Amino acid sequence: MAGEIYIKKYGMYISGFSSSPFGIEWMRFDKNSPISDLVKTVPHIAFEVDDLQEAIKGLELIDEISSPAEGIKVAMFQHNGAPVELIEFS
Repeated sequence: MAGEIYIKKYGMYISGFSSSPFGIEWMRFDKNSPISDLVKTVPHIAFEVDDLQEAIKGLELIDEISSPAEGIKVAMFQHNGAPVELIEFS
C-alpha cells in the first residue's frame, strides 16, 4: 500500500494516518508479529492522552507500554471484548 511504514520490532505495517482526513490508520501484521492476537484481529479505537501513566491507572493492559516511534507511547487495554489504544505524543 502506498505510504506504508514497516515497524520491524512489532512486525507490522501502518499507513493512512497522516493522509486520512479522519485520522484513520490501517495496520497489517507479519505472521510472527508479537502483537496480541486480540489487537491483530479485532478493530480498535485510539484516544490521545496527555499523561499515559495517569490514564492507565487501574487498567489491566494487554501488553507492556510500547513506543512504535520516537516521541510516541502506546498502551492497549480491553473493554467489552475490544482493544482500546491510549496514545501519548511528546
